[in-house]
Amino acid sequence: MDSPARQARSGQTGAGDRALGQTAIVASDRPGVADLDVAVVGGGHNGLVAAAYLARAGLRVRLLERQDHTGGAAISAEAFPGVAARLSRYSYLVSLFPRRILEDLGVPLRLARRRYSSYTPDPSTGGRTGLLIGPRSTFAAIGAGADADGFTEFYRRTRLVTEALWPSLIEPLPTRAQARDRVLAGGDQAAAAWADIVETPIAAAITAAVANDVVRGVLATDALIGTFARTDDDSLRQNVCFLYHLLGGGTGDWDVPVGGMGALTSALAAAARGFGAEICTGADLFAITPDGEVSYRRGADEHRLRARFVLAGVTPVVLAGLLGEPDPPLAQGAQTKVNLMLRRLPVLRDQTVTPEQAFGGTFHINETLTQLDDAFAHAAAGDIPAPLPCEIYCHSLADPSILSPELRATGAQTLTVFGLHTPHSLLAGRDHDQMRGELTDAVLASLNSVLAEPIQDLLFTDADGNPCVEAKTTLDLENTLRMTAGNIFHGALQWPFAEDGAALDTPAQRWGVATTHPRIMLCGSAARRGGAVSGIGGHNAAMAVLEAAERG
Repeated sequence: MDSPARQARSGQTGAGDRALGQTAIVASDRPGVADLDVAVVGGGHNGLVAAAYLARAGLRVRLLERQDHTGGAAISAEAFPGVAARLSRYSYLVSLFPRRILEDLGVPLRLARRRYSSYTPDPSTGGRTGLLIGPRSTFAAIGAGADADGFTEFYRRTRLVTEALWPSLIEPLPTRAQARDRVLAGGDQAAAAWADIVETPIAAAITAAVANDVVRGVLATDALIGTFARTDDDSLRQNVCFLYHLLGGGTGDWDVPVGGMGALTSALAAAARGFGAEICTGADLFAITPDGEVSYRRGADEHRLRARFVLAGVTPVVLAGLLGEPDPPLAQGAQTKVNLMLRRLPVLRDQTVTPEQAFGGTFHINETLTQLDDAFAHAAAGDIPAPLPCEIYCHSLADPSILSPELRATGAQTLTVFGLHTPHSLLAGRDHDQMRGELTDAVLASLNSVLAEPIQDLLFTDADGNPCVEAKTTLDLENTLRMTAGNIFHGALQWPFAEDGAALDTPAQRWGVATTHPRIMLCGSAARRGGAVSGIGGHNAAMAVLEAAERG
């Protein structure tokens, strides 16, 4: 018979597997001590992926989630009372989720492709002209006709890196030299692209490729989502962010999950339960020991269990607290997310582009390269940038199913606005409610700077008569989701390879999920290659456990 690890990788079902849909026994409802193969801490999408793989291989798995539901940041919710719109409340798009993981676990995920890539109003004309990237791009409309070829060539060169590295994300961790060799097999142009992305601040490649400030900004934003940095930062942390944003599928396409993010995590939870994993919600962990003992409260009862392995889908700071260890270095988040419900799409100042075109992809606002650098400088000095760089996603255009039939009939639309360069440090020592309000005002003001009508006039009202505006700051993410400092990646993103000479002796090290304790592994966004909604952190942790179990 094949080993559990080989079965898990090949899609075979072991003798200990359960058929999809079978009800799991949740022994954790009773106080006491239980012995398990694996305890998974955190019920986000990565934890669910890990639990599903391991249960499918016949291991005894219990997943512990603090909230009363699974899904973590990848959930859908009716955010506004009486408004039948299921918003992807926190995370909102899918790019990095390997099809193989979904197929292995039998998880259906339908993705809706957006009709246009992006639209960017030109701030130099007050938004009366703009750049539409799509079937018929409009570089000439902003005086950037000469940049059209450079724009296309930039992404072609980028794919020489991303297409080579993408398959490695669900394989044992390559070294830097091995990753470089994969890329350089593509020839001299691939070698130059590797240098541009991995060895030199990405600003150099952007400014060499195109001359127009608007076009440069479109290229630069992928380096800055959730990352507080300049594009020319010598740390290259913006380069790491850029690579991950262009890595998914080797192409970097970001799609809308049909039914919202909650459709994905609900399906993952069903798969995990079907394979026999126990999912225990409302479990508030308060301690983990290096030998695998996990203590948590559920209702009025305290529980302890001992597991051969503990997979942590929480941030490194949260894990350190559970272990009673000092906090590791902190990497702050740097974004504000605002969900809006509109009666209709707004009219643009640019009369050559329809609202359906402009909002059919990513709508960039005040995101020229100069504006991005200026915003960073203001935020670093402790001020909310003005204008605030923002980008908008209209999920209801790509996936009307998130609205009720009655709501669709009215012409209503959702907008998700992502404000850049609003680091967690802006909130330090300040009244949070006041700062949330000021950040919301900054977002709306940025939108209004390119619209022909105030966005406030288009807001839907909820059942209580309140405008449908929901803002989430970095502190909201920390308080609600335990994302330390509001970092959506659980910490600083890392290259998808190990540095040459790094220890890769243990399964956990080989799969990029190691901690300082052999029994405890990372399975969330903090794992190397774990950022974004990808399931990769969960997959790789599961593979490390199965490999370790084989070794005995």
